[in-house]
Amino acid sequence: MDFLTKVWAKEATTTTEKPPIEAPTPAEAKKESPTEGQEKNIPPKETKDWGYDLYPERRGESFKPKWTRVLFGMEGQENIDRFKCEQNVYWCVKNGPLVKLMMGALKSSGCPIDLRRHISCEVCDPSVTGGYDPTLNQIVVCQNMAKNKSMVHGVLTHEMIHMFDYCNNELDFRNVDHLACTEIRAANLAHCSFLSAMFQGDASPFNIKEAHQNCVKSKALASVLAVRNITKEDAIAAVERVFPKCYADLEPIGRRIRRNSTDQQKAYMEAPMYGYDVY
Repeated sequence: MDFLTKVWAKEATTTTEKPPIEAPTPAEAKKESPTEGQEKNIPPKETKDWGYDLYPERRGESFKPKWTRVLFGMEGQENIDRFKCEQNVYWCVKNGPLVKLMMGALKSSGCPIDLRRHISCEVCDPSVTGGYDPTLNQIVVCQNMAKNKSMVHGVLTHEMIHMFDYCNNELDFRNVDHLACTEIRAANLAHCSFLSAMFQGDASPFNIKEAHQNCVKSKALASVLAVRNITKEDAIAAVERVFPKCYADLEPIGRRIRRNSTDQQKAYMEAPMYGYDVY
């Protein structure tokens, strides 16, 4: 039995209640609301499929802080947050090895990045730190969640992998297999390490060999469920279906990055060997 199937089966057996359909979360309720998309001239299906409810400013509305959250210092400094976010983005573009590698790979693939056009700092739902909008070919950095250089570097690398797939592989985000594949690649190349797998419960001293794969599957599954209104069983099936091929695809970084290692610098230095420009 595959890892995700085991996890899903374990959750099902330990649940005390067995309703036929899980109660939707507030984010899911927003996705399914037909009036939300109609009010903002976005079709309900598009809102549901693309996860626009996680990115309010993608719907053409300006963020309005709540006075209760302003009182406790949780909101009300959006302009300052945006300025800091843009500073962090610029720093990562100039100094982040993986971001510079990805920008070079995108340029070599015919999809160069213009910071003013393709990267936007915005207020997002607290459940996400960033996103990729294929409609506008634009990366969103969540200024209220990704607040330091390290987080912004991770967000940019992750979303640039989606952009790279969209540029090179005719990625169709409406196809759940395509979505699962690019989420697997992003988790594989930009996030998962044995340490992160330990923190999220996908690794132990007894399954070190499979720890990275399990971490990638868990992160990819969570990402698919965040932006698509499908059942968990369907999401698991999609991840398992494409996992062998997509996990083996290391373009354009060329290696899996270990935490607290020199792998990022090595990947950056090796990029010209594979025909990619570097910044």
